[in-house]
Amino acid sequence: MSSISDTITRLRAVGSTALPADVAVSRLTAMGEVGRNPGALRAWLHVPPELPAGAPLVVVLHGCTQTAAAYDHGSGWSALADRFGFALLYPEQRRANNPNLCFNWFSPEDTRRGGGEVESIREMIVAAVDRLGLDPARVFVTGLSAGGAMTSALLACHPELFAGGAIIAGLPFGVARNVPEALDRMRGRGHDRAGLGDSVRAASAHAGSWPAIAVWHGTADATVDKVNAALIVDQWRGIHRVDGDEAVETSDGLVRRVWHDEAGRAVIRHYEVAGLGHGTPVATAGDEACGVPGPHMLDAGISSTYRIAAEWGIAPPVAPPRPADAPIAAIAPPRFDPAATINDALRAAGLIGR
Repeated sequence: MSSISDTITRLRAVGSTALPADVAVSRLTAMGEVGRNPGALRAWLHVPPELPAGAPLVVVLHGCTQTAAAYDHGSGWSALADRFGFALLYPEQRRANNPNLCFNWFSPEDTRRGGGEVESIREMIVAAVDRLGLDPARVFVTGLSAGGAMTSALLACHPELFAGGAIIAGLPFGVARNVPEALDRMRGRGHDRAGLGDSVRAASAHAGSWPAIAVWHGTADATVDKVNAALIVDQWRGIHRVDGDEAVETSDGLVRRVWHDEAGRAVIRHYEVAGLGHGTPVATAGDEACGVPGPHMLDAGISSTYRIAAEWGIAPPVAPPRPADAPIAAIAPPRFDPAATINDALRAAGLIGR
């Protein structure tokens, strides 16, 4: 927020200890107070039994209308963490900050180094690594939708913290400064393509190696236009100084593009999932089965959770669950329109016109 009084107002809202209903069956535990917490976010952890010293940490950011527990249940991250031995940190939004539980990726005060929600998440990461004896060189971040856009912000503002990031149905960093601009960018309108890379460079004074990124997006996403995935790739191609498509693969209903840097490291991966709407692709069968279908959690026969973890080297790779020439099944739309839900709430709050 823009002043100390704004921060105090947020922190007062944190005082309530009431837990969301779905946390009653959650696999997450409350982290407790961490640092100044200027973004007034909650923090949840999942720590597998007998976690080895120096284990990796994955930071997971939920989407709008979701809680940390709901996203963990749908995505399957905690089940994967138990299998392969890494810790999870789930920052969680509060309705006092955003009525739709969206991370405020469009707010300059929440997406700058040293302030707002970005700073709260940084404090959580530092505390989790210290308390659990984790490997600071193997910290990763991923998120869906608004959580994907906040993942973009974290990678831009604190690249030194992360070995890699994965943005699912998200947006580039720095493309919106308010709600109307956010809605336009979600629809693929009004982007300043020329300034994409400059936004990331201006977010920190980073001079070292940049984190590798993966971008996942459905071709049928009607909430966040898929042009945003291409723009994230363009934003980071400039940062990593890579040109052209190094490799293109088509299988399992995916088009996968990979860019390598001069040292041969895969620094950008772009996945287009055929027929996928707005949500995280999950798989309910096969070696990579992970997660539970539901709102924003779409059964695509492909687990982005598993494949992201495998590419980060914290889970073993798996064979494709279907022949390469078999098309992905058509994915039924969610039972409600997430964009309409968000827009209705914004209208009710007087933030956009009718």
